[in-house]
Amino acid sequence: MNGLRLALGLLTVIPVPAPDGVDRDAARRAMLLAPLALLPITVVSALAGWGCLLLGVPGFVAGVVTVAVGLLATGALHADGLADTADGLGSRRDPDTSLAIMKRGDIGPMGGAALVLIYLAQAAAVPALLGRPWGWLQVALLLAGSRLALAVLTRAGQQPARPDGLGALVVGTVPTPPALVVALIGWLAIAGSGWLTGHLIGALLAVPLGLGAVLWLARTARRRLGGITGDVLGAGVELAATVMLITASIAW
Repeated sequence: MNGLRLALGLLTVIPVPAPDGVDRDAARRAMLLAPLALLPITVVSALAGWGCLLLGVPGFVAGVVTVAVGLLATGALHADGLADTADGLGSRRDPDTSLAIMKRGDIGPMGGAALVLIYLAQAAAVPALLGRPWGWLQVALLLAGSRLALAVLTRAGQQPARPDGLGALVVGTVPTPPALVVALIGWLAIAGSGWLTGHLIGALLAVPLGLGAVLWLARTARRRLGGITGDVLGAGVELAATVMLITASIAW
């Protein structure tokens, strides 16, 4: 429960009792439990979009509503990380300068472009999924499953880019075997939703491709920044969500 409270407190705006203590053990549990902690929020987001479709709202607008509800419920935490990571990596500067750019509160052109493109892609992919039988459930599982990126980015062997901040607290806390188990559970759940919707191939490929993109991001961050930051965690979640939604939305 300590890890679950920490996951909810870190990743959502839901008011929860403070954890008994914030240490690396609690951080490890929070990273592993993140998909479960976010599932109620993603269910509400998906149902909001599905409800819009039932009311005759245009599909893209329903996709925007789905994405917007998720952003509101998480305080746009991952959006901030995405923008800062895009600005830092897009600057093509040395690690110290790139990290300084990411720490600033403003958003540059690379960050702005990343936000627009990522959320447009998500909003465009969602309606194709919501229009299928049990599509709202698949959308909810895909959005929750994007938080598998947190376990991947904080697994043992990864290094924080800074000695302080969220990255220093959580990066390197998750042993590889639990990360693999959580990823397998998420993959099976999403594959099951693909069977329900009648589009199994896309569901089977969504998690491998999404986490593959996250591994690419981790490699890039290690090479360009010297390690993983809290902003990179947020960018990983949004990158995974986008790849997974697009992959699952294709009518294989």
